Parts: sequence; C-alpha cells; structure tokens
Amino acid sequence: MTNAVLVIIGLAILVLVGWIAKGFFLAASIPILLRILVGIVIVGSVILLGIVIKDKLKQDKKDDFKGVDR
Repeated sequence: MTNAVLVIIGLAILVLVGWIAKGFFLAASIPILLRILVGIVIVGSVILLGIVIKDKLKQDKKDDFKGVDR
C-alpha cells in the first residue's frame, strides 16, 4: 500500500514538473539560447542521476556483509 502511494505521489510530481517545463520551453519571451542551455543542464543531470542509481544498485548486489553483527 505504501509503495502504491509513493508511486502516485511520484507521478503527480512528474506531471507537475512536466507542466512547468512545458510552460518554460514554449514561452516566447524567454530567449531560445537560455531554453537550450537549461534543457542541456536538465538532460545532463538526469543522465548523471541515472548513472549514480545504477552504480549504487550494482554495488548493493555485491555487498555480502559477512563481518557485520546484527
């Protein structure tokens, strides 16, 4: 149940961010160069975040915690 709520909240946040981004990238009053640069920064940040998450998941699979007392 908790995971379903988190997924719904995440999707709502993505829709809100998408709506804001649509308004930003389609606004004629913002210079095209600024819109392109912001788009590049956003895409680069998403790629870096994906790499970090992938590496963290890969590292978690390798950890066996043999020396850890519970």
